[in-house]
Amino acid sequence: MKFISWNVNGIRACVTKGFLDFFKEVDADIFCLQETKLQAGQIELDLEGYHQYWNYAEKKGYSGTAIFTKKEPISVSYGLGIEEHDKEGRVITL
Repeated sequence: MKFISWNVNGIRACVTKGFLDFFKEVDADIFCLQETKLQAGQIELDLEGYHQYWNYAEKKGYSGTAIFTKKEPISVSYGLGIEEHDKEGRVITL
């Protein structure tokens, strides 16, 4: 099983610098991103064969996480259950 974790410091900028080529090349089973820095609807990634899970921060341009996985998880949860932290979009649990 191949697991990738990457702090992209802004996925939109990362996509313009070859993210999709790298994503396809590494062919990870699970690919996790931190610091996506976007809101729902700001990007659409065509990642054939992957389930996508996004957790956005309430504050625009701040934090955010995403997980792309080949196998559908048994369950998905967002946050820690601590409101002040959950507003930042930092945790996705599969």
